[in-house]
Amino acid sequence: MRTTLNLLKLLAFIVVISLTACNSQPKSNQGKEKSAETESQENWIQLFNGKDLTDWQIKFTGEELGINYNNTFRVEGGLLRVSYENWEKWNNKFGHIFYNGEFSHYRLRVEYRFVGEQVKNGPGWAFRNNGLMLHGQSAESMELDQDFPTSIEVQLLGGSGEGERSTMNLCTPGTNVVMNGELVEQHCLTSESETYHGDQWVNVEVEVRGGEVIRHFVDGEEVMHYEKPQLDPRDQYYDKLLPENGDKIITKGTISLQAESHNTDFRKIELLDLSGQ
Repeated sequence: MRTTLNLLKLLAFIVVISLTACNSQPKSNQGKEKSAETESQENWIQLFNGKDLTDWQIKFTGEELGINYNNTFRVEGGLLRVSYENWEKWNNKFGHIFYNGEFSHYRLRVEYRFVGEQVKNGPGWAFRNNGLMLHGQSAESMELDQDFPTSIEVQLLGGSGEGERSTMNLCTPGTNVVMNGELVEQHCLTSESETYHGDQWVNVEVEVRGGEVIRHFVDGEEVMHYEKPQLDPRDQYYDKLLPENGDKIITKGTISLQAESHNTDFRKIELLDLSGQ
């Protein structure tokens, strides 16, 4: 009888220990498992298929739509590359490669890196400089000699090896935004990100909620946000792009990448549609 009681006590002790272990087992691990499950359920669209430039169209300053000047945009080794291999020197031909269609509410996730040297005579500000052009005008609507699409530019910058130079900044070609309740007309604003020197890969994400709010993330950490992206009345293309209802708030637009004189690689460009949320 005593043996049976001792055995029952031992079994009860084991059960208590097991339950305690389960409950105290890392909530972080449980969170990771839940996060991984959520991630697997999300339907991310691969804008870049890793093979070719299907569903993308190219526009360079001074060139007709569809001309891939000097074969600057190309796919090599599973990467979408902005390459200045065939350029003798910079000649003020800014390039943009547009993904087909328009988007309003979404998350855009990108992995990029800057590589090599800037093309000869490239502008100093464009050293290790590229951008994610969001809420942009269509490639078809750009003027022949227009340098940049009217858009919200999420500016990608790389460090020079010394000093600070944040990435995921904001620039506003033909646009303005609201920050802290005030209209901001300054062309470029820096984020709170750290500096990424060298040719390392950088993981970034943008959350776009139509004409409401846009948030920038680096390695999962928010580094900037702003509201009410809108057309700038001071811009030369304002009247052309202003909709018939006169509402200058931009609620949707194209997505494009830049070619501004520095070699850049992209190995992931994917989008999660948030329009139903």
